[in-house]
Amino acid sequence: MFVDKVKVYIKAGDGGNGMVAFRREKFVPEGGPAGGDGGKGADIILEVDEGLRTLMDFRYQKHFKAKAGENGRPKNQHGKNAEDLVIKVPPGTTITDDDTKEVIADLTEHGERSIVAKGGRGGRGNTRFATPANPAPELSEKGEPAEERYINLELKVLADVGLVGFPSVGKSTLLSVVSAAKPKIADYHFTTLNPNLGVVAVDDGRSFVLADLPGLIEGAHEGVGLGHQFLRHIERTKVIIHVIDMSGLEGRDPLEDFEKINDELKQYNLRLLERPQIIMANKMDMPDAEDNFEQFKEKVPDNYKVFPVSALTKKGLKEMIREVADLVDNTSEFPLYDEEENKERVVYRFEKKEDPFSISRDVDGAFVLSGPEIERAFKMTDMTRDESIRRFSRKMRHMGIDEALRKKGAQHGDTIRLLDFEFEFIE
Repeated sequence: MFVDKVKVYIKAGDGGNGMVAFRREKFVPEGGPAGGDGGKGADIILEVDEGLRTLMDFRYQKHFKAKAGENGRPKNQHGKNAEDLVIKVPPGTTITDDDTKEVIADLTEHGERSIVAKGGRGGRGNTRFATPANPAPELSEKGEPAEERYINLELKVLADVGLVGFPSVGKSTLLSVVSAAKPKIADYHFTTLNPNLGVVAVDDGRSFVLADLPGLIEGAHEGVGLGHQFLRHIERTKVIIHVIDMSGLEGRDPLEDFEKINDELKQYNLRLLERPQIIMANKMDMPDAEDNFEQFKEKVPDNYKVFPVSALTKKGLKEMIREVADLVDNTSEFPLYDEEENKERVVYRFEKKEDPFSISRDVDGAFVLSGPEIERAFKMTDMTRDESIRRFSRKMRHMGIDEALRKKGAQHGDTIRLLDFEFEFIE
């Protein structure tokens, strides 16, 4: 089965917890703190493997959780860092964040990597908190929570040339004739349900990759028929071969077919029309094909090259394949995303810092604290130790939370809620 789009959940490894420990050696009085730091959690990395051709593996496993870092040890021993989780994907995979729709990476070359979720750093042991005023702190940090999110993996096949056209115009037949590929061929619509790739060898020693893609119908840009399942795969091609049935056996007009397909490409992505397009007037061995071809040539715009071809008898194929190879050699790749054009340029701009916390009221009257910075600090605090709780209280005061609660009307004894933890506001 060919799978070209999946949604998966990923969670990197949390950092290991720091440790509270003290040196206890014979003849070493007041040895001091000796708690080690926790290890770093594992990152989740996507890596291109050119041996893969589909996202089939993700159909059966859609949740990936990396290992957490090891906790700190006594004698100032650092916890072991977790080994990164590397997930293999086929070339041509685009990764986007499911919530923001932001493109995280576009992986095309073998061995290319992208970190899609970063592991948390390890918490600090009590050795890190020793000061002249407090030389033996009973205080440590928990490991930093790791990134977790849903991502979309979308495969867009890597081919130099793509075949477009209505169903049953001869695209699969052409691929089978000019390459060693064995696509399914039959006399009914939508025989091709998945992209088929073949390497075309030109008689002068050159070669290029040709993609036979599922047939288009009117309304494909809105998802009609195979819709987007087809159109996403044409985005990476350099050259488009527009296959048109000149026999007219199905009662369609060749010029209307040509205009409808180009309109679908335009509606889906205007930049698809920037690609060089060759018109293959197919099935010229059929009756009435010559008359239809002459009428078509008179009406089609002059900037399109039209090749009368019979994929069945191979007549006219050599000339067209040579022209396609020339276009592939002389056409640069089209960037999928605008930012790729300017990825070498760094732009510095002022961005307002996100508020470290926000305060709201719950239905029971409790004040609810939320925000990435305060929640992260809370998760890294060991609430089983009084000294850690006092440090967290000082941090909230320095962040301005006490003053903000007073402005919101908080009074002595009111309930403050942070995630699943509740405490009282004390003046």
